[in-house]
Amino acid sequence: MTVRPTVARTPSRRRSTRAPGGLAWPVAVLAGAGLAVLVLPLVALVVRAPWGELGELLARESVLEALVLSLGTATAATGACLVLGVPLAVLLARAAAWPAPGRRLLRAAVTVPLVLPPVVGGIALLLLLGRRGLIGGALDELFGITVPFTTGAVVLAQVFVALPFLVFAVEGALRSADRRTELAAATLGASRWQVFRHVTLPLVAPGVAAGAVLCFTRALGEFGATITFAGSLPGVTRTLPIASYLAMQTDPDEAIALALLLLAVSVGVLLLLRDRWLPGVRG
Repeated sequence: MTVRPTVARTPSRRRSTRAPGGLAWPVAVLAGAGLAVLVLPLVALVVRAPWGELGELLARESVLEALVLSLGTATAATGACLVLGVPLAVLLARAAAWPAPGRRLLRAAVTVPLVLPPVVGGIALLLLLGRRGLIGGALDELFGITVPFTTGAVVLAQVFVALPFLVFAVEGALRSADRRTELAAATLGASRWQVFRHVTLPLVAPGVAAGAVLCFTRALGEFGATITFAGSLPGVTRTLPIASYLAMQTDPDEAIALALLLLAVSVGVLLLLRDRWLPGVRG
């Protein structure tokens, strides 16, 4: 009887369907296409920028006027968001004990401005505070106060669109903060206001700072609600985004210069907050 030696069969190699990084090739290709959609327009902006004339363009009186107005209104809007947003974030973070419908309504009310088209926000503000608005009519009749198409209207429009950024940043910081320090302070006899002022706020200060920077950047870049509710009056309501939009029709180089300025601010914010976008992510 002849015994044939058995030969171990090696499994045939399958063609790899994975791209570098452990992704399947179709996923990697689609991810690359998505990244291109986000990055290539900004690359075009940088490549086509009139770098040789940039200083001259940014030194124009109309540009400086829009820049000063934008910085002033964005700063005022950020201050208002801090005053209104921190208590609202505390309320949102402590609403876990509320009945589900009330908790969901509160969160929806804070979230709506994030998903609402800014123009719709401007129309809503106009219907509220315009001369024939729900509140604006009474303000005009009783006190002679007109809100739309003023610098104050710019600030209100910026607060409307930027407030949720601050609220959610502070709420996230509150949820991740260790509450044992607050409980210890309360046990030692501190009042709720003292606990909030001397314990809670210092604990969430980094989150408040991050939210304030995001809020400032969003206010600085606000366009739709501002032009609808406040218009485009030079030196009064014509902010940088509005000036850039109008310049695109008459002087594209100035429009590109303004767009580059806003892009630089946005990139600066990203670099400043690179460790605060997601918990545990360091970059």
